[in-house]
Amino acid sequence: MIKTKILRVDPVNPELKLIKEAANVIRSGGLVVFPTETVYGLGANAYDPKAVVKIFKAKERPLDNPLIVHICKLSELEEAARKVPEEVYIIAKKLWPGPVTVIVWKSDKVPREVTAGLPTVAVRMPAHPVALKLIEFSGVPIAAPSANLAGKPSPTTSEHVIRDMYGRVDVILDAGETLFGVESTIIDVTRKPPVLLRPGPIPVEKLEEVLGIKIKIPAFARGIREAEKALSPGVRYRHYAPETPMVIVESSNYGNYRDYALKVMEVARKYSMKGLKVCILASTETKDYYDASEFRVMVLGSRKNLYEVARNLFKMLRMLDELNVDIAVCEGFEEKGLGLTIMNRLRKASGYNIVRVG
Repeated sequence: MIKTKILRVDPVNPELKLIKEAANVIRSGGLVVFPTETVYGLGANAYDPKAVVKIFKAKERPLDNPLIVHICKLSELEEAARKVPEEVYIIAKKLWPGPVTVIVWKSDKVPREVTAGLPTVAVRMPAHPVALKLIEFSGVPIAAPSANLAGKPSPTTSEHVIRDMYGRVDVILDAGETLFGVESTIIDVTRKPPVLLRPGPIPVEKLEEVLGIKIKIPAFARGIREAEKALSPGVRYRHYAPETPMVIVESSNYGNYRDYALKVMEVARKYSMKGLKVCILASTETKDYYDASEFRVMVLGSRKNLYEVARNLFKMLRMLDELNVDIAVCEGFEEKGLGLTIMNRLRKASGYNIVRVG
């Protein structure tokens, strides 16, 4: 077991002495957990193959699941990539720093351990003062997936990180709760038209507006199924899953709150009639329709504020495992804007266990 050091830092004005201490660990081939605006990342020197392998061991992550390279300036992108498409510079100008990851052709400087042998690499510039300073002081891009054990919900608080990563990493930079709560949007700009690989905080509609072109959305980006090959993080293998089994109740009419809640309750009752303890993951608009004496009810947030739902999502999935219930029945959301991101995560978390109620 590694002796893990926890450094608590101000998320807005991080103490530079502490960031430099963590950067020294990166430079020496160690592992540092750091906050981003999306979720906490588990980082190592992106150009050090031995350090990168430590990430996979710490997470118990399959070696064919590539990582994201985090940068703090455009010159680092041009060092890690080659033949950078014009679309990347448009995204960089309008959306970086921010929660958008681009898939580009990798340079020879990026080791195959980062890309799982792919000729492409995922790159982004995070919008978090701690992350940007850590990369700057490290003097190298940082390869990082989310800082959770493989398959579990991504960590949005330092408590989540400590539960999963204490004793597995050298340093944890604790900067409190993250902002968005779901991982970055990933777009493959090596293809024409560009392809959405993973929806995130920046909706595909916004990317299409910024780029002025349509973006292809494959079934795996909707969370309908896994991709045949791990082209980027989050497209293959079960992700985001609590230990508690889940079922997602999908509908073509989420707007009729009462009727939809009754259908969700019908599904939940089928399990409770079998003697199972059931938790319903509800929205603010429907929570009062459920019988709290019959089911545990957890509120994800309002359908009118999907950023609230997204931010609460992984936190609620982790809380499920503390409730001592047998199964969770979760409401679905319309696949527009952040709704696509939320449904991608929920479908994967449920292991594609979906009930459609019309």
